[in-house]
Amino acid sequence: MLRIANHRLSGPGVSHQATPNTGGALRPRFVVLHYTAGRDTDSAVRSLCARKPQGNASAHLVLGRDGRIVQLADFNVVTWHAGVSQWAGVNGLNPVAIGIEMDNAGLLHREGDRCVSWFGRAYPEDEVVLAEHKHGGGVRPWHHYTEAQIARALELCELLVAHYGLEDVLGHEDVARGRKVDPGPAFPLAAVRGRALGRGSDAPPRWVVTATRLNIRGGPGADHTALGTALRRGTELILLEPLDRWSRVAVVGETDLEGWVCNDFIERQAVPRSGLVALHRSQRQVPLAAVARRAAGRSTALPRPTTSRTRRSEVSQ
Repeated sequence: MLRIANHRLSGPGVSHQATPNTGGALRPRFVVLHYTAGRDTDSAVRSLCARKPQGNASAHLVLGRDGRIVQLADFNVVTWHAGVSQWAGVNGLNPVAIGIEMDNAGLLHREGDRCVSWFGRAYPEDEVVLAEHKHGGGVRPWHHYTEAQIARALELCELLVAHYGLEDVLGHEDVARGRKVDPGPAFPLAAVRGRALGRGSDAPPRWVVTATRLNIRGGPGADHTALGTALRRGTELILLEPLDRWSRVAVVGETDLEGWVCNDFIERQAVPRSGLVALHRSQRQVPLAAVARRAAGRSTALPRPTTSRTRRSEVSQ
């Protein structure tokens, strides 16, 4: 069982190696999850603990594919993992975010029939997931995460949220949209986030309207057309796609209305936790091995998954 005492993690499979790449005092509000895009856990630790002429990076934790954890900095010290980033009105999340780097090669590319990392390693079919990123880009191959790694990530996020009263569990892709794509669609971020924040599998994230009347719009901004009548205070919503200032929601009740609302006028309801939540459709995966079996004897082209593409919009006022 993992524990935190004096901002240091302890428990089975946990070790410590100090990184020199740290800043001032951290006041944690978020967890930000990353993939290392590297060869293995040890090489990631060495890189994050090295001092370079420029481009120094670090994180609080490195999570291996076997579930082992290396802590590089105490949780009350700033590390350099988020870079140019924005979320919930904060510009630059390093002073308010705990960074977890997960050993994963990340986005792969095709060389003939092989799926290869940027550093030249080819991965077998059972380690490759075909998926479209929730921010678009088409169906591409991604390195998978192990069950041990996902379970450990969930345990870490639950512990950190509970210990520090964190507001959210985010991906680098969320806080540096358009610049970063990690941890990517092979990682069940929505499920981990939901569980860590106390959401049940049979109850999607529920929010309520706090304004007297709130317009639900066709896009993320006040310049988009209002859809139907304004929502009244207390109207229940299901969060579909959270962004920094606006979120896409579905209205609960006898309606199929979906649209965008301003985050300033909604708040989350507490939901008892009761197991892992279902993945949002933008994060469902198609294992490469399964696709290849279906395609065998018919075509060398890999089919697209049947999931619909997530709507792409930028936040605006």
